Amino acid sequence: MRNFLEDALDLAAQGVGRVSPNPAVGAVVVRDGVIVGRGMHTWAGVKHAEVLALEEAGERAQGATLYLNLEPCSHQGRTPPCANAVIAAGIKRVVAAMEDPNPQVRGAGFALLKDAGIEVEIDPDFTAWATDLNDAFVHFMRTGRPLVTLKAALTLDGKIAAPEDNQGWITSEAARAHVQVLRHRSDAILTGIGTVLADDCLLTDRTGDERSRPLLRIVLDSQLRIPAESKMVASCRNDVLVVTTSAASAERRRRLEAKGVRVEVLEGADGRADLGAITALLAKEKYLSLMIEAGSRVNWAVLESAIADKIYFYYAPKILGGTQSLPVAGGAGRRRRADAILFHNVKLHPITANEFAVEAWLDKWV
Repeated sequence: MRNFLEDALDLAAQGVGRVSPNPAVGAVVVRDGVIVGRGMHTWAGVKHAEVLALEEAGERAQGATLYLNLEPCSHQGRTPPCANAVIAAGIKRVVAAMEDPNPQVRGAGFALLKDAGIEVEIDPDFTAWATDLNDAFVHFMRTGRPLVTLKAALTLDGKIAAPEDNQGWITSEAARAHVQVLRHRSDAILTGIGTVLADDCLLTDRTGDERSRPLLRIVLDSQLRIPAESKMVASCRNDVLVVTTSAASAERRRRLEAKGVRVEVLEGADGRADLGAITALLAKEKYLSLMIEAGSRVNWAVLESAIADKIYFYYAPKILGGTQSLPVAGGAGRRRRADAILFHNVKLHPITANEFAVEAWLDKWV
């Protein structure tokens, strides 16, 4: 028998990409074993999932059970606290998949409900599903940093580019469509100037699905070499950020800013763009997630600096071989096998009959 929490989670999933910096939430009101109200949150819709579900249920909410993937909020934001709305509707029982990790809520919503005489239950069988669905929100609330995912398309021997002609794609159209889903889930995307110069890429979300705000496109460009006529600059609608250093030309900066490009000097001790400063800036501006699609050198810098939280690697049934083909992560690398970067919670995702993706979380080190 299908659990009503599954219905709530399926509703919540429809809000992914449409709610940031809020979490995706779905809610169903059930009375006498029948769903009488449904709701899901979208940023544009303003009202939270619980309120929408209660409004649809109307008087039938009296004495009913409310199922939702996340604890009802207890603080005033763009809308009044949802816990108060649940109490006012006469809900008898609330079943949720997880507690809200937001320090402003974290148990306070449940406490309000209990104080009002409402039975509260957290179903542990759905906690992992609920956490994964809102992984960026959960990570941001627990760490204060955006969730950083390093994405790459590579051959079975770990190569991302050939030494000469790189026309065509490594992975299939199906894999590239899957990447767009990841982009849609992300608040920002980052690449290096080498990738921009080589591919003249757009780095846009091409799913066509609604977003709460545009995907912020970020380029690491220490000397502001990005051409003013590049596709990224030409398509800028206040959604391109170029991170540079003090070595950059003031004239080039003025030219880019005149086209609506935001330019920030975030310089590290090595004279290059500071990756840590970028994530700090994103956190300050409430960008909850960052996806990185870059070249070999930037990929290694991301891994070595420990700003990455997870990887999403798409593998194609190909081998390039040779010593000159670029590996997924270049740079100095680790000199000893014992110092290899470690991962956990590894998941395999089938993409086509002959392609797969590896999702894994990095073990952090000091």
